[in-house]
Amino acid sequence: MKKITKETYINWYKDMLFWRKFEDKLAAVYIQQKVRGFLHLYNGQEAVLAGSLHAMDLTKDKMITAYRNHVQPIGMGVDPKRVMAELYGKATGTSQGLGGSMHIFSKEFRFYGGHGIVGGQIPLGAGLAFGDKYHDRDGVTLCYFGDGAARQGSLHETFNMAMNWKLPVVFICEDNGYAMGTSVERTANHNDIWKLGLGYEMPCGPVNGMDPVKVAEAIDEAIQRARKGDGPTFLQIKTYRYRGHSMSDAQHYRTKDEVEEYRKLDPITQVLDIIKEKEYATDDEIDAINKEVKAMVKECEKFAEESPFPDTSILHDVVYEQEDYPFIK
Repeated sequence: MKKITKETYINWYKDMLFWRKFEDKLAAVYIQQKVRGFLHLYNGQEAVLAGSLHAMDLTKDKMITAYRNHVQPIGMGVDPKRVMAELYGKATGTSQGLGGSMHIFSKEFRFYGGHGIVGGQIPLGAGLAFGDKYHDRDGVTLCYFGDGAARQGSLHETFNMAMNWKLPVVFICEDNGYAMGTSVERTANHNDIWKLGLGYEMPCGPVNGMDPVKVAEAIDEAIQRARKGDGPTFLQIKTYRYRGHSMSDAQHYRTKDEVEEYRKLDPITQVLDIIKEKEYATDDEIDAINKEVKAMVKECEKFAEESPFPDTSILHDVVYEQEDYPFIK
């Protein structure tokens, strides 16, 4: 694994803070109805992405996830201005404003969504990995899903096939404790989701998802195993979301005290504490990062606000490949 250095911690702090503030802005403009539809925010889970990116080779590895998918493409290299524009439904967005919150996508940066169907991305992640193996490429696919999606039947079909064909894929359950409003405790007779891998003799285990170092170590080991041709790994990365399942979630299923307890484990605060403890940055340098992040978010908002909406004429262009399609009236 790449060494975790002073620069790693500073970059982690800057990236995670930007992702948090980027989505805080989305929450604010959602209330103003500038972003519509569903909006699922990642607040609290940033260490999972930060640690994963540290272990990945972004020149060849791929990523696919569920609908909590705004900051992952930014981490993979997509211009955050285009991501925000997509949420605004603007023509400058990653899918010309036609995908919206749940369907961010970038083939260029090997980010394959963003999927609104619970668990729908799990077999697709294996498919991406199959493509790499079939074409003798050296890439590994990281396939993320939530604790609710872990109960989908397609997971078992995919795990079986992925192990049978030794596909270069890392399956990652981002266990934030709740499938919408249903706690993990109510979905099975144990909380150890990682044990689902045991039935397929798939390497598997739990990971502390509030610490990017622990995530990076586990993901690196899984990626190296996949790259050597030894097949998939299944990780249950235990994390927590500070906001509701979506913006419409009243969160009656948990207490404010519970959320506050998990806020003590905030990955951004943990990383900042280490930066201060080890004197990786001065107070002035940290303040400069905070101001830079604020300016970056403002720039994204300005770009999205000023971008045009897509022309209605493209509605057919992106659906029908055949120009003289006979059923268009």
